[in-house]
Amino acid sequence: MFSFFEYVLIAFYVAVLLVVSRWIGQQAFSWMPLQATAEAQRVDNLFSFLVSIGAFILLGLIGVIVYAIVFHRASPADYSEGHPSRGDARLEILWTATPTLLVVWIAFQSFNIYQQLNILGLNQIVHLHTPLESAPAYAANVSDVPKPASETIDVFVKQWDWSFHYPNNVTSKELHLPVDRSTRLNMQAQDVIHGFYVPEFRLKQDIVPGRKIDIVLTPIRPGKYRLKDSQFSGAYFALLEADVYVESLEKYNQWLTQTVSSGESATTKNQAVAENIQPPKTLFQSGWHTVTPAQPAVANQRKINNDT
Repeated sequence: MFSFFEYVLIAFYVAVLLVVSRWIGQQAFSWMPLQATAEAQRVDNLFSFLVSIGAFILLGLIGVIVYAIVFHRASPADYSEGHPSRGDARLEILWTATPTLLVVWIAFQSFNIYQQLNILGLNQIVHLHTPLESAPAYAANVSDVPKPASETIDVFVKQWDWSFHYPNNVTSKELHLPVDRSTRLNMQAQDVIHGFYVPEFRLKQDIVPGRKIDIVLTPIRPGKYRLKDSQFSGAYFALLEADVYVESLEKYNQWLTQTVSSGESATTKNQAVAENIQPPKTLFQSGWHTVTPAQPAVANQRKINNDT
């Protein structure tokens, strides 16, 4: 049994661990890029909590190991075995219930973040084949309930080009988002699987061909960011990027109005094309077939409705 002094020492060490672990968890916020969306704040809070838990466990184990080495080190002539910890019901319950509750809490927080993002289009019809039926049976699909958003922007991606369609029939190679307003992105891949990834948004969503993936986000920090393709499904995918501008509602509407009124179309440089026309820099040719990137037509233009 522990003495009173040892109980006080353990309590003091646990208190120090809590303070230090909390401080390390707060430092985790500086390890991430700037928070540019409201959803990023919740992701970073969860990440900070996980860092704090990990630091508490790591430092706690180190403390136990150091304590055992210093105060309970066996003499060179001692070959006896220590007291087995198996069979202690309290200990079994403690190290079973604690991780279980922690994992359930993390799952609950993650679910809440996904609910805030309101990702739609992932619940697809499941094909069920039974051995007694020649035709597949279809499972009921869960209906998606869209979350209200002040703006809806269509996002189209293909090799090697991002394009964004706005409500007033403007098509742009730049993604403009109004700050402090929820915006729904209706994302569609036109050839192979792509990934919508903006580090400052803490958002990395796969875009699967044949599916419309909707996601709602709320930018909170004005600035210029970079959209990347997180899926490398072919050559030059690392170069598939686009500029993202988070701006005030006034500037956002002004940009839309100027784009519509000017009607100007400016060609944009495709880095994938530039890399493709460069002569190879390797001594040996692999002979692998590479699809030649297509140069995007325009940077900004007004979409023409053929029905009018």
